[in-house]
Amino acid sequence: MKRLLLLVIGLGLAGCGEPNGKEAPTQPTVQDHTTIIFPPRSPQLAQIQSQLVQPRTEQTLRFNGRLVWNEDRTVRVFPPFSGRVVSIAVRPGDRIKKDQTLAVLAAPELGVAQAEARRADQDYALAQKNLKRVQELFSGGVAPQKDLQQAQADVARSLADRERTRAKLKPYGKTDTVDQQLAIRSPVEGVVVERNINPGQELRSDTQGDKALFVVSDPSKLWFLLDVSEKDIGAVKVGEQVQIGTTSLGEDRVTGRIAHVADVVDPQTRTVKVRGTLEGADERLKAEMYIVARIQVAASSGFLVPARAVYLRGEQYFVFVDEGGGRYARRAIRPGPLADAQQVILEGVAATDRVVVDGTLLLERLLAAKD
Repeated sequence: MKRLLLLVIGLGLAGCGEPNGKEAPTQPTVQDHTTIIFPPRSPQLAQIQSQLVQPRTEQTLRFNGRLVWNEDRTVRVFPPFSGRVVSIAVRPGDRIKKDQTLAVLAAPELGVAQAEARRADQDYALAQKNLKRVQELFSGGVAPQKDLQQAQADVARSLADRERTRAKLKPYGKTDTVDQQLAIRSPVEGVVVERNINPGQELRSDTQGDKALFVVSDPSKLWFLLDVSEKDIGAVKVGEQVQIGTTSLGEDRVTGRIAHVADVVDPQTRTVKVRGTLEGADERLKAEMYIVARIQVAASSGFLVPARAVYLRGEQYFVFVDEGGGRYARRAIRPGPLADAQQVILEGVAATDRVVVDGTLLLERLLAAKD
């Protein structure tokens, strides 16, 4: 009976010393206000995931620019003569064919050229008749040889004058009448993108300046112009592929290729003009749209980590580095560009570091509680 009582008392004391049969978990500790150390088998470790940083092999350069007409496929139509606009046959946006009439002018200067051509035709016909008559007289021994030579020279001179006046009129159509009607025609096929005349308007070829009557271009073959800073110009090469984005495309991109890099720096903007062509057509792209161009080039430094691994505290960016054995150290970094949910780190980590990608908020909260 005494032994049984002692056994019961011993079991009771043992139960008081370990009420749940488990030891209470030890809390993590903070070292130097930057490093958190978790005890082995801490349940909080399950909330923390880390991964090895990846070296950056490529970097994306971004440049602002705009779309412009392809000057190799664009024609600006100017009036060859002064005159009054009689009619206009096309409107902006119309698709036209080569040699299609755009407008008709009443051009007195054209009338003068037409009259000269008709007079040259008549002079040539008269010179031929005179030559035939002199040849008959010369054959009959009536006309001297000098008259024959003069008649032959008149024919040659009138023929040259006829060819000259006809060649002058040939680019403008009619050569067999005098009507002063000048048809302005398109030298290329394309779309009318500008019209700068109105019915009845008086035009003067000597005061028209740089303002064309019509601009005809192929909108499916646009150029792009980029402003590239001096520090990046070495990475931009002729033939380089470019991804073009603009508001009208949304998330889509179109491909372009650099065709020309200027040899001079703009003294005002300190940028270099770069021109390129778009590959393929997209009706959503219009001339004078603003664009953002992306070029992939080789990267000489930096590491890639998921964007969620980086956080901002005050004005400084940080990551937590997994040092192994339950140790996590906060590390100040210098971030680079952010793209496709990947953050570039330029300074602050090494190639062998593992950064925390899940659990950053927990670690920061633990550090803040100890500060």
